[in-house]
Amino acid sequence: MEMTDIDLCDPQNFVDGVPHDWFTYLRHEAPVAWHPDPASIGGGFWSVTRYDDCVTVNRDAEHFSSYRAGAIFTDMDEDALAQQRMMMLNMDPPMHTRYRRLVNKGFTPRMIRDLEERVIQSTDDILDAVCEEGSADFVEQISAELPLRVIADLMGVPQEDRHLVFDWSNKMIGSEDPEYQTGEDAPARAAMELYAYADELCTKKRLDPHQDLFSVLTQAEIDGDKLSELELDLFFLLLSVAGNETTRNLISGALVAFFDHPDQWQRLLADRSLLPSAIEEMLRYVSPVMHFRRQAAADVVIGDQAIAEGDKVVFWHISANRDETVFSEPHSFDVGRTPNNHMAFGGGGPHFCLGANLARMEIKVMYDRLLERMPDLHLDGPVQRLRSNFINGVKHIPVAFTPSASIGH
Repeated sequence: MEMTDIDLCDPQNFVDGVPHDWFTYLRHEAPVAWHPDPASIGGGFWSVTRYDDCVTVNRDAEHFSSYRAGAIFTDMDEDALAQQRMMMLNMDPPMHTRYRRLVNKGFTPRMIRDLEERVIQSTDDILDAVCEEGSADFVEQISAELPLRVIADLMGVPQEDRHLVFDWSNKMIGSEDPEYQTGEDAPARAAMELYAYADELCTKKRLDPHQDLFSVLTQAEIDGDKLSELELDLFFLLLSVAGNETTRNLISGALVAFFDHPDQWQRLLADRSLLPSAIEEMLRYVSPVMHFRRQAAADVVIGDQAIAEGDKVVFWHISANRDETVFSEPHSFDVGRTPNNHMAFGGGGPHFCLGANLARMEIKVMYDRLLERMPDLHLDGPVQRLRSNFINGVKHIPVAFTPSASIGH
């Protein structure tokens, strides 16, 4: 293999599966490598693939900025960037610290605990809808449904509107996938429709607050500081995508991993006490968000490589989580793996995933109920993956199982 064989920019190269052989080569031969990209301002970016270097880039906001050019791979024009800089994902401290203090008011451990009973009920309702059929598209009918229902409950969105959020989210995240696109302006149009919906929702919450997240956030205040209308709209967009796409694709990708490693499904069936370590292994092995982007805020050295101020830097969670120096037999799927200090949620620092505990709880409930209710779940056709180099996504997983009666509530 040569460096010229590797093209991490083309999402088509991720359709058949994550190109782990490329990442292995990069970790060994060029862990901080200049990757040409004609679409990038500056003609390319620094690709960071080793675990320790990825953790450093993620934690060091002083040298690796989310604010300068955003945290997403694609370069934006100044107008788009100015708006995106008001989203938490694209902030640096101290602005990020201020924003996070405000939104943390809606993510208390108590709020997450209070959701668990509803998550269990939602999961059983989802499985009830398909259990008598004996077959389903696991993604569309099961794994996509749970985070949608949870995010709708969390944000105070009526359940009958949750598929609007699903559709908008798919069009924004799946912008490289022909299945989700209805024209070049589809992602922008979806974002505008989502903003309009968020505006209307927040207006209702101000007038008639309840116990949901957006009722809390429209009232949240620290030292007289409140979230603006645009900040609330952007946070709604962030949650709609981050809270929906990531958990859906983790649950889906983990099932594919179990189909590829049926012994691990049997192991978990035989010993349900392995579920907590299995969840961490699902997160490591799947890594639903494959990378984030930073811009060098000063001349800096990472992994013995000098990087100039203003250079684009892309660090790959999907590679860090298969780093042989950190994880023994990293390409094995081992539900009992310990320790398992993966960086699926970012590896600490200011950008550690706000919804990590909520995501873990959803995964735990879903797999606990699947093991209980569909123990013989098996693949029943070809898996279709998302065309993306950002989200490690699965669009369709046809599954079959022994039909059973709905349990109802």
